[in-house]
This record gives sequence, structure tokens and C-alpha cells, in this order.
Amino acid sequence: MAARKKTSRKTSRKPWRKSEPLTVLLERHLQHLQVRNYSVRTVAMRRSYLGDFLQWCDDRGIDTVEEITATVLGAYQRHLYHYRTKTGKPLRFSSQLTRLVPLRTWFRWLVKQKYLTTNPASELELPKEEQRLPSNVLTAGEADTIMNVCDLGSPLGIRDRSMLETFYSTAMRRGELIQLQVHDVDWERGTVLIRQGKGAKDRHVPIGDRALAWLRKYVEEVRPAWAALTNASTIYLSRRGRPLGPENLSLLIADYIKRAEVGKTGSCHVFRHTAATLMLENGADLRSLQSLLGHSNLSTTQIYTHISMKHLKEVHNKTHPARLKSPEGDGQARGADCSEASETEQGE
Repeated sequence: MAARKKTSRKTSRKPWRKSEPLTVLLERHLQHLQVRNYSVRTVAMRRSYLGDFLQWCDDRGIDTVEEITATVLGAYQRHLYHYRTKTGKPLRFSSQLTRLVPLRTWFRWLVKQKYLTTNPASELELPKEEQRLPSNVLTAGEADTIMNVCDLGSPLGIRDRSMLETFYSTAMRRGELIQLQVHDVDWERGTVLIRQGKGAKDRHVPIGDRALAWLRKYVEEVRPAWAALTNASTIYLSRRGRPLGPENLSLLIADYIKRAEVGKTGSCHVFRHTAATLMLENGADLRSLQSLLGHSNLSTTQIYTHISMKHLKEVHNKTHPARLKSPEGDGQARGADCSEASETEQGE
């Protein structure tokens, strides 16, 4: 009986995908993020930042993903470092970081989907994240001064006062206020449901009686006429019945702060920082603030401990050896000691 011939089987390897235009690969990646339930805001930001990168590549004749090497990505990172905005200012390192992180995510996806055999972004060193303190935090008096700039004799003034009060009371983000729906307000409990906030998470936040009263006034007296034009469901609308745009809202709030002449600048986020700082100074705990602000990590909330000066000043006044007045009431004696020291120094 003749021996069977052994037939050698060649191990089949899955072929790597054919090169496709960068724009097509970007769209497929964004669709992948949408399927994984990334927020609309996140997908839009990724589209913008990765689109800037593709434009940079196109300007340099880079058409396919195979042409993007570690050297190319390094050159793009240097481009971000040297880039200047319209005002002539460089991009902050945090802004550079938000542009580079989506690149790393995209290239990991390209390798996983077998559009690339190796990941050129794997060795990309990201800039160190900055720990910047919020600037221009308002006092309670300054916040009220800004509120009072609104012209309450006009529908727009009532709407704007309601928005300022809502920002201040709930400490919500700009995008969260823009997306706020009428049915998200629980009038009896005095809470607001923020849907799909940062990180695609829902959360309930309290809204104070004063802000709730202004919100009710706007919803009952102003909004119905505007909403009838478009049947929009968002709470805050333009006079044409359309949802407010983020840039226009920022310019509007910044103008109110400027007109109030409180000596500080800023926009929507100023009220978020102010609410968190003043609540902390008045005894709020960090866990409660974390829940209010919608922070995933407590470390993000802890930044407000660095700008809350009330408690620190109290400790400083009680414990610093150079204070003029002590808790025991010997300020007079200390003042005399200071005078004697001055006279001695002058005599020397």
C-alpha cells in the first residue's frame, strides 16, 4: 500500500488592509467612537483636532497612513509647540495635550483594525499636564453685581438673568446649560437633571430657590413665544427660537462681566469656579462638591482647596508668629514691641 504523501499546509495570515484616504479612516474611527457611546461633544472635538492633523499632513503631501511615522508625529508635536493663536499667544501645554491624546487613540485603533502593522504613536511623549488654578473667582457681592446688569424690562434681560442665576447656583458647564431640557427641571424637589455631561454621565444637581424663581419666570413669561417658532425642547433659546450656540453664549456672559466693572474678566466658567470656591469656604465637603461639579476624580475637585483662602487666612492669623494681634488679645503689647524694635533699628 503506497504511503500517502504529506501535503504541507501553508499558514494563512490575514492580509493587512489596503491603504485608504486618511479622511476615510478618520470617519470610520469616529463612527467606532459613536458605536461605543462616546458623547456627541467628544466625537466633535476628536473630529476637529484630528481634522487639524490631517490638514497639516495634506500641507506636507502626506496622503496615506503608511507615510505617518514616529518622525512625522514628532514634527507635528513641535508644530503645536511653536503654533501661535490669532492673538499671538502659544498653545498652553494642556491644549497641546488635548490635541495629541486623540492621535494616540486613533493610531491604536488603526493598528487594531490592521490598517497598520506598527503604531508610530506608541513612543510619542506627551507634555506634562499643567495644574493651573482657576483665575478671577468672584466674591458673592461681585456675582450679584453682574446679575444686576441684566435689563429686567426686556425678555432678553429676563432670560439672561435666569441663565446667570442657573450657572451660579448649579455650577454646571456651558455645554450642560445649552443642552438643558424643560423636562429636566424638577420644580418640586428643586433639582436639575444634567444629561450626558462630561464623560457621558447623567447627574442630578440642586438648584437654589432664587435661581429656580428666575428660571420659572423665564419659562412662563418669555420662553413660550420663542419656543412656538421652532418647537425646540431646550430651555434657553434665542429670540428666533433656536438653541444658543456655545461661542455666542460665552461672548454674552463675558460682556455682562465686563459691563459690571468688577475688575475681573471671564465667561461661563467663572460662575462654576465661584460657586465651588464659595461653597468650600462656607463648609462644603469635597465629596459633595465632586458630585455637584460632575468630576470623575476627587483630585480634580481638590484644586479648589488651593484657591479657597478663607480657612487658610484664619489659620494663618491664628498661628503665624509674625501676627500683630494674638488670640489672647495681646495685640497692644505686640504693637509696642514692634515700635520699640523700630526705634532700636533707627538708633543703630
